[in-house]
Amino acid sequence: MTVAKETESREPERRQKTETEKKQAEDFDYSAAPPFTIADLRAAIPKHCWVKSTWRSISYLIRDVLVVTILGAAAAYFNNWIVWPLYWFLQGTMFWALFVVGHDCGHGSFSDNQSLNYFIGHIVHSFILVPFHGWRISHRTHHANHGHVENDETWHPVTESLYKKLPFMARLGRLTFPVSLFAFPVYLWVGTPDKGASHYHPESALFLPKERNDVLTSTICWCTMLVLLINFAITIGPMWVLKLYVVPYWLNVFWLALVTYLHHHGYEKKVPWYRGKEWSYLRGGLSTIDRDYGWINKVHHDIGTHVVHHLFPQIPHYHLIEATAAIKPVLGDYYRVPEKSGPLPVHLITTVMKSFSEDHFVSDEGEIVFYQSDPKVSVSNST
Repeated sequence: MTVAKETESREPERRQKTETEKKQAEDFDYSAAPPFTIADLRAAIPKHCWVKSTWRSISYLIRDVLVVTILGAAAAYFNNWIVWPLYWFLQGTMFWALFVVGHDCGHGSFSDNQSLNYFIGHIVHSFILVPFHGWRISHRTHHANHGHVENDETWHPVTESLYKKLPFMARLGRLTFPVSLFAFPVYLWVGTPDKGASHYHPESALFLPKERNDVLTSTICWCTMLVLLINFAITIGPMWVLKLYVVPYWLNVFWLALVTYLHHHGYEKKVPWYRGKEWSYLRGGLSTIDRDYGWINKVHHDIGTHVVHHLFPQIPHYHLIEATAAIKPVLGDYYRVPEKSGPLPVHLITTVMKSFSEDHFVSDEGEIVFYQSDPKVSVSNST
């Protein structure tokens, strides 16, 4: 009874502390230059977190491939419309897990053996119709320039002047929820609205001359997978390919775009974007956001642990949580604590819809800028 009374007496104090911490977070200037360096963060991470275990990485790949195979076999065996929707969600989620394996191969965090990284990366990415080297190179650009208004590659903001010039379809594809979350294949073909470069063409502006053979190899692998799918459609029927592969593929695309978007948008307080002398690799990395995906965290190889991944992409996914815990005391208020998820991350639906209704463009001027809203879009989304 005494303990209960003591706990009850401390409750107002705890609430006050929580409210104070929330107020401090609201007042904190995330765009201010941090008092620590990238070297300080690196030194805080235990040495074993940098170690890549090829066999451990392969074990995760085998797990994913087995689950994908079992799901496909089970759906084909039962073949009824009660099973198919569940299969599509689960298999689409697993296709996204395979993408993350290829993502790690692209960063070299799958193994110290680059040839193995490229071999596995081509297999898993070609399977889900992603040109491995084309994507790998543009994703490298994204990491090298994260948080930079003009130089970032993925989901970076457009300036106000460019926004006003965008044709209707480009604006629709960028700002309409959930249309834009299915636009990844279009992005691979034509690039972003302001850069317009294909991930398939060896002569694309995305690539250096020495990278053209790599890009061509990946495009050939992509075409091979497409030919296999067409052959399956001819031999077993288009409806089977649609049910077993096409629908999960599009759910995988949705996952990919949703996760990527949320790691750079949609925090309660606007995320800063930089240009000019205010940008640095460290400040750009600190603009990324960790997210909690509930049960799906482990399925997606902890890709939601995103801040430390952006700062140190060489760290294998199975060390990201420990590495994050190690740098949090150094980051202090610069670390945005993710909202706790239930078993499924349904809380993020509200977050992403709110962001799409508010985050439209940034100013053409200024070295530290934040997303602004188009009143027309904001009004139409709120009615």
